Amino acid sequence: MTVARHEQLRRGGVTALEICVVAGLYYGSAKLGLFQQLVRGQVTPLWPPTGVALAGLLLRGPRIWPGIALGAFLVNISLGPSIPAVLAIVAGNTLAPVGSYILLRRTGFRIEMDRLRDALALIFLGAFTGMLISATTGSGTLFLAGVLSADEFWPTWSVWWTGDAMGVLVVAPVLLVLRSAHWPKNVRPSRWVEGLLLVVAAVCVGFLEISSVPLLFLGFPLLIWAAFRFQLAGAAPCALAVSTFAIIAAARGSGPFADHDLLTNMITLQAFNGSASLTALLLGAAVSERNQAHKEIERACAQLADLVTEIAAGRRRPTLPDGGGGKEKKGGRTPRPA
Repeated sequence: MTVARHEQLRRGGVTALEICVVAGLYYGSAKLGLFQQLVRGQVTPLWPPTGVALAGLLLRGPRIWPGIALGAFLVNISLGPSIPAVLAIVAGNTLAPVGSYILLRRTGFRIEMDRLRDALALIFLGAFTGMLISATTGSGTLFLAGVLSADEFWPTWSVWWTGDAMGVLVVAPVLLVLRSAHWPKNVRPSRWVEGLLLVVAAVCVGFLEISSVPLLFLGFPLLIWAAFRFQLAGAAPCALAVSTFAIIAAARGSGPFADHDLLTNMITLQAFNGSASLTALLLGAAVSERNQAHKEIERACAQLADLVTEIAAGRRRPTLPDGGGGKEKKGGRTPRPA
């Protein structure tokens, strides 16, 4: 077997493994999302597989799209009304993250999301625009299959679209941060204490969210704290935590979700989740961009100071006739050219 053939087989095996991993993550995250199903057993307020799919495409490239299709098929085969309907929904669930990936790549999106423009691109192109495909395809398929009535179409479409968009905004940033994060070195103990306090505070606020007291707003000071002190590495997990507790509160009908109908609870929940994720993404990216600008300014100032020092030192250094910087011999004279 030639070296080229062996390398080709190795790459094919790696790609096949990546496809299987993406399919497994898609299926597993879908099962977690279906615990909070609201409409027809298929529509949830936060659909994690969309975030898993888009993050997989951004990290590993478009070659892993069969894993998205396979995972979507395994999820929907037991839910869809018929095989053609399942295939149509799978197509929409696959095309939506692929479309978001194409839009983000065309805008020069960076997975580190250390620029404000990257956060805005993920919000408006990755979530709001790309997920129109899955919501329209899925709701339209259920309507044509007779599962949804005309009165149920738009409510289902809106819940489907917001759920897919929330999956991108809440789940994808956490996966991208985990991919680009590195273990910090020479960190002061006070920094670790601060991070631990943030985690404890997030858990406490989460339990308050699912209590009988409407205290959803307490999550926003934590998001701001996490974004300013830890940038997106702290803000993204914090947004995931507060959104998860809010969904649990909505499912239990506690706090601000008590004594309201499904539509009112969905509006309240999605407004909170959207506000939390937007706060985390925009503020975290803005702080990262500001810190990067400060580093560039400090580097430029240091280079300018070095240049000024070199110029000043050059003015004090005597100019030698040979221009080579060497010293003249004692008692010697510099010969003149003939």
